[in-house]
Amino acid sequence: MNSSKLFNNGKVFAAILLGTAVYAFGLLYFIVPNQLMEGGVTGITILLNYAFDVPIFLSNLVLNLPLFLLGWKMLGSRQIAYTGVGIGSLTFFLWVFEQLIASGWITPFSTEHDFILASLYAGVTLGLGLGIVFRFGGTTGGIDIVARILGRKFGWSMGQVILAADFIIIGVSLLYIPREKILYTLVAVFIASKMIDFIQEGAYAAKAFTIISDEAPKIADLITVEMERGVTLIPAIGAYSKQAKHMVYCIVSRQEIRRLSQLVKSVDPRAFVIISDVHDVHGEGFREG
Repeated sequence: MNSSKLFNNGKVFAAILLGTAVYAFGLLYFIVPNQLMEGGVTGITILLNYAFDVPIFLSNLVLNLPLFLLGWKMLGSRQIAYTGVGIGSLTFFLWVFEQLIASGWITPFSTEHDFILASLYAGVTLGLGLGIVFRFGGTTGGIDIVARILGRKFGWSMGQVILAADFIIIGVSLLYIPREKILYTLVAVFIASKMIDFIQEGAYAAKAFTIISDEAPKIADLITVEMERGVTLIPAIGAYSKQAKHMVYCIVSRQEIRRLSQLVKSVDPRAFVIISDVHDVHGEGFREG
């Protein structure tokens, strides 16, 4: 294994360790003390803790181990390696934080009234942790493995499998926790999903302009000179007129949206302009690498 590949693998493993540490902290600092819930295998471990006082780290390992073995032959070697690291590190950090809380080194955030604050911080923390893990191609095991296997065998989407599993697990939790806690849990889950998307797509967001105009070449030249941004001219044919023309495609930062819009209008007030969100932009003038 060359040094570059070794460095990349080390970077991935370090990210998985960091992500699972943040996730484990959020789970034991915000979720469990306030009797909130989670989906997937983690939700089952929380239910077992609420109902039978089973340590979360132990049930996490016991439940994930057979799933890991099940996916051993069906998932690629790299994916199964990352999954193994994710399961192992999550189990380890759950044990560490459980010990720190039990010994009094960490006092979890527990409230009797302000559950919305607990659910917001829980969502941010859990989403941050999972987002880091997912961004580097890792996974914490659990329902993710089942979803991948069912997707390969039956063509089911991972989103559908995970959503169905979460629905069942959170539904069963109604037997042990009040309904209002489920509603707070949904707030945490929603915030976590947005946080995961934010981490996955990148903190740096920009805007993509698609401009359809008879003056496309002139607009492209002006953008290049006035804004010093790269521009792509894309050949196109009008479906109604059957006339050949060009589309201008350009990506700019958020601060340059108004300037580019005004520039286009100054050349062709009748130009058809489409502005869309883009994330994690790399290249000259944006993020490098």
